[in-house]
Amino acid sequence: MSVSCFVDTNILVYSRDSSEPDKQRKAQAWLTMLWQQEAGRISAQVMSEYYVTVTQKLNPGLSIKQARLDLRALTVWQPLEISSHLIESAWDIQDQFHYSWWDSLVIAAGLFLDCHYLLSEDMQHQQQIGSLQIINPFITPPTNIIH
Repeated sequence: MSVSCFVDTNILVYSRDSSEPDKQRKAQAWLTMLWQQEAGRISAQVMSEYYVTVTQKLNPGLSIKQARLDLRALTVWQPLEISSHLIESAWDIQDQFHYSWWDSLVIAAGLFLDCHYLLSEDMQHQQQIGSLQIINPFITPPTNIIH
């Protein structure tokens, strides 16, 4: 297994968003590589955000049945549950780096799962937070990171 990558919600959503073909292609390339390398990680927060976005906000969206199938498949990625320890860590990240609460919770989850990379387009590309480096997957292809 190679280095692990925490995947933010937007990457999962773009992989299903046919209205953004370039981002969809790049997100799918990342996810394919992560599945092949068994390197993807997520949290319960990401799963919840994905479900709401693809069933209620994405146009065209996914059926509830398809969204649930996606989430069942993603359970292989060992989704992290929200705990009081994770919340405390997210508060520290929010205070130090001034990210939104939800982004701080994602970063804390990536650190808690000992991931090397966090894939997100919403945060500062290449920023290092502890042992976690933020990567915008629409700038950097997976072949530059995953071996």
